[in-house]
Amino acid sequence: MPIFKRDKKTSGEGGGLVLFADVQAALKAEKALKNAGYNIKLVAPPPKLRKGCDLAVEINLVEQTGIERLFREKDVQYVEIVPLAEGLRELLDIVKVTDFGQWIMVKAGNMKLTFEKATGVIVNTSGGGCPDIPYMHVQMIGKNLSEAPNPKEIGFTLCATMLYRALEESLAIWQGRRP
Repeated sequence: MPIFKRDKKTSGEGGGLVLFADVQAALKAEKALKNAGYNIKLVAPPPKLRKGCDLAVEINLVEQTGIERLFREKDVQYVEIVPLAEGLRELLDIVKVTDFGQWIMVKAGNMKLTFEKATGVIVNTSGGGCPDIPYMHVQMIGKNLSEAPNPKEIGFTLCATMLYRALEESLAIWQGRRP
């Protein structure tokens, strides 16, 4: 039994950002941290903090030493860990929700998913510029959120990851787990 137990804190408490040179490193870091039980969030860093990648991981700075150790063990490459200034927090969320009355559009990064509120049916996906977007679009349009294929399983780019995040958030909204 461990003597010290990591508290489950909400993202942003004691906020810091792990900055990366490329998307693959950010996604590898997110996976390693979640698997190790850290409460983290994949975010878009403010433009003045970007180091070559449009993604960062928001962490609790109190856990920086353990996170750095984990990154060494898992060979996760990062540029630096920086404190998150109070005025920059609202810029970070990569998921934005827009209510159009009959429909809700969820934007995650550069990908958008729009669904009908009453039925949960996906009416549109857009954004990105990645080569797998047309295929994912065809596979998802007209399907209920709960029956739509996982974009991470049918796509292979950052666009697929962001569309997956949009799908997750859309499903949570439709099922009443989010306002």
